[in-house]
Amino acid sequence: MTIAARKERQKEELRTKILEVAKALFIERGFEETSIRLIAERIEYSPTTIYLHFKDKDDIFYALHQEGFILLNQYFRVLQNVEDPFERLKAITRAYIDFALENREFYDLMFISRSPMNALTRDDDKWEEGNKAFGALTGTVIECQQKGYFKGMDPEVLSFTCWSMVHGICALEVRGRCSIISEENQKELSHKSGAIIVEMLERMHLNRPQ
Repeated sequence: MTIAARKERQKEELRTKILEVAKALFIERGFEETSIRLIAERIEYSPTTIYLHFKDKDDIFYALHQEGFILLNQYFRVLQNVEDPFERLKAITRAYIDFALENREFYDLMFISRSPMNALTRDDDKWEEGNKAFGALTGTVIECQQKGYFKGMDPEVLSFTCWSMVHGICALEVRGRCSIISEENQKELSHKSGAIIVEMLERMHLNRPQ
């Protein structure tokens, strides 16, 4: 291995280590208490070293949010074999809620926290991860329309509406805003609400094929 190749490998290993520690701190302490200084202390390097790999804290959290989307895609990947697009759409709704409840910190970072998007805006790039996830949803809705569902509706607007409804449920749950609901209904609240959204979708396509 050449010296240049060795240095590049060491650089990549340190970057990976920074992200691993940042992720652990984020899960342990949350976004606000995870600082460059604290990450540097954990990896036993100076903060200056971290700035050689990342522009700032937002840049680190953008990289972590990319990891979250990789994990989300694992939840969706198993649904590719669902041939009926409407059944797949319902399954996507359930999988999205499952992901949010089982990975609350990641969900908060991916869809609620502003930090990752600050890094994105600064570089004037497109939100590639979000575009892929939304594209998969829109593609499923278009397939539904090809089967006769949701006639006359704009697929992009319908997809955004579906996402917004499910996201609202997940955001309220993740951010602990469900205490206003009775204890009895708090049990499996997100899944119950998700089931209602599915029922609403079923009623939206009264002209479904016979």
